[in-house]
Amino acid sequence: MTKPVHVIGGGLAGSEAAWQLARAGVSVVLHEMRPERKTDAHQTDGLAELVCSNSFRSDDAENNAVGLLHEELRRCNSVIMAAADANKVPAGGALAVDRDAFSAQVQRAIEGEKLITVARGEIAGLPPEEWDSVIVATGPLTSPALAEAVLGLTGESSLAFFDAIAPIVHKDSIDMSKAWFQSRYDKVGPEGDGADYINCPMSREEYDAFIVELLAAGKTEFKDWEKNTPYFEGCLPIEVMAERGPMTLRFGPMKPVGLTDPRTAKRPNAVVQLRQDNALGTLYNMVGFQTKMKHAEQIRLFRMIPGLENAQFARLGGIHRNTFLNSPKLLNQQLQLKAMRRLRFAGQVTGVEGYVESTAIGLLAGRMAAAEHLGSTLVAPPPTTALGALHSHITGGADAKTFQPMNVNFGLFPPLPEDVRRDARKKAMALRARADLSTWLGAQWNEGAAA
Repeated sequence: MTKPVHVIGGGLAGSEAAWQLARAGVSVVLHEMRPERKTDAHQTDGLAELVCSNSFRSDDAENNAVGLLHEELRRCNSVIMAAADANKVPAGGALAVDRDAFSAQVQRAIEGEKLITVARGEIAGLPPEEWDSVIVATGPLTSPALAEAVLGLTGESSLAFFDAIAPIVHKDSIDMSKAWFQSRYDKVGPEGDGADYINCPMSREEYDAFIVELLAAGKTEFKDWEKNTPYFEGCLPIEVMAERGPMTLRFGPMKPVGLTDPRTAKRPNAVVQLRQDNALGTLYNMVGFQTKMKHAEQIRLFRMIPGLENAQFARLGGIHRNTFLNSPKLLNQQLQLKAMRRLRFAGQVTGVEGYVESTAIGLLAGRMAAAEHLGSTLVAPPPTTALGALHSHITGGADAKTFQPMNVNFGLFPPLPEDVRRDARKKAMALRARADLSTWLGAQWNEGAAA
């Protein structure tokens, strides 16, 4: 009997890797340590649980690298994108999902696949030697025993950063006499109508008072071993942003551009936006308001925001520790650990940041492991594609000396000829990516979406 491939971690990357292996006809054991061992960030034991935002970010495949990655994943028969598309909630130009329904659909798909066995329990330390093909997709919360075992093979120290979680508010506790619905520039996105965000305006005086209180608020204390861990720049807590200058938030998550307060017919000084978090539309998360403030301070501070004076919170902000490998130094082109090639890595532990980016590396790891299992080698997608650009970045495109987590962006793609107009470059890159991915996929291009 042929040995199965073992996938450690039932998050987005691990679920995607297992799905791709099974669809290639390879048997899989998917290991998830929850609920036997819980984490500080997860609330359930469901596969592919979203622990931070419910947004997959922009779905614009022509002008945004994230949207392009969405399209590429759909064309690669991604189970994660199929579940995301089936559980959309309004979010302007973004793709956001009902997090519980999304996780439930992924779990149904995985458990309904006859070639996948889900095994609950922690893999402490290195996987058993008889497991000759393993994908480690343990994400930002890799268990200490496994992380230390892997690092012992490499002689490296782990890199780590903190990732903060935004609060979620009950919609019926928002004062809509002060807030209003509008997307920036009235942009219409998937399942939306151009009025997908709740906007809470702030005058200059209200904003200034909020910043003063924010800077003085009580914060979560880090343990000694955590104190020198840097944040990922794309997910900074609001208090860390405020420490960089009083106007930082006004040019960040509280920027008022593209919005008009219907009561005054003017652009407000600053705005707090809330985005729908579930299909029922009963929960809204505070966009960009990830925080490490103490819970009592969060309630006090956020109730200073016009429209949120009586806000009731389904979840307050939190913080958890993320760990990732120095992948450009430690992984080869097949996403294998150079020091032990039976181990592949996928997802955030490789140094990609974001739901779809983690899914993308899970998809590639699964397909590469399947090809190896079937006696061949899968060449990585070309770096002109979103999938290939991410793969290239973590397997040598980035400088190992300064490697940090990275979202997909057009800066990772090979440049276009200089004669392409600057305002046409994004669309030209997207067009090139579609053509090159089509060639790479060949007959797989029209396989269709996962069930």
